[in-house]
Amino acid sequence: MGRTVAIVNQKGGVGKTTVTLGIASAAQAAGHRVLVIDLDPQASSSWILGVDPAKVELSSAEVVGKGLIGKSIVPSAWGDGVDLIPASSRLLAKEASTNKDAPLRLRAALAAVEFYDAVLIDCPPSLGNLTTNALAAANHALIVVEPSALSLRGISAVADTVDEVWDTHNPGLSLAGVIVNKVPAISNEADRRYDELVRIVGKRAIWQPVVPQRVAINEAIGGRRPIHDLGSRAADVIDAFDRHWAKLRRLAKG
Repeated sequence: MGRTVAIVNQKGGVGKTTVTLGIASAAQAAGHRVLVIDLDPQASSSWILGVDPAKVELSSAEVVGKGLIGKSIVPSAWGDGVDLIPASSRLLAKEASTNKDAPLRLRAALAAVEFYDAVLIDCPPSLGNLTTNALAAANHALIVVEPSALSLRGISAVADTVDEVWDTHNPGLSLAGVIVNKVPAISNEADRRYDELVRIVGKRAIWQPVVPQRVAINEAIGGRRPIHDLGSRAADVIDAFDRHWAKLRRLAKG
């Protein structure tokens, strides 16, 4: 199996789901296979991929709760190349688990999964048990931010959590970098926040290109479609995700 990537930030609304599914769309367009694991109780990835979380019998909650994974993997509505372990509201109870082996259940379950070029874990906007499960199972953590003051405030806490999970559960985990999402074409405020991000994490940690803010992304989400379906209307967004997928592929070979 290829690399497992946890896509994280403790702040909601920065676009973790958009980035997760943009990379999945790029993988599919390239003829590769990915498994998306939705660990967010809001279940946005599940809905966009065509699965009603209210009707899911086996979800990621059962994977992190009991290690059940085989029948929890379902095909997405996007077609060949993108499979899904959907979320459900039952994840809320798992966030508060105090079982000492709880952080390792997703990692143990994924040991039985094969045939994917990558596993992409869409994490909840928190740094609790669910995100710890994702990081304990992952080879790489990718932080998603938008160029705003509130988005940048929590980066240090996310990086500290990655370090803590590396130290206690997963010495194979690395912080792969930061993807900047929702970047407007012209904004002095966004430019200032981008410069601030460079000071915080360093220029080399920021993946290029940034993901631009485009109406096409909302169209794809509303239509529950891969961004690559929009063709020339989303050309710069598609280019960003194609390049990010290519970088993940290089990491997997490294």
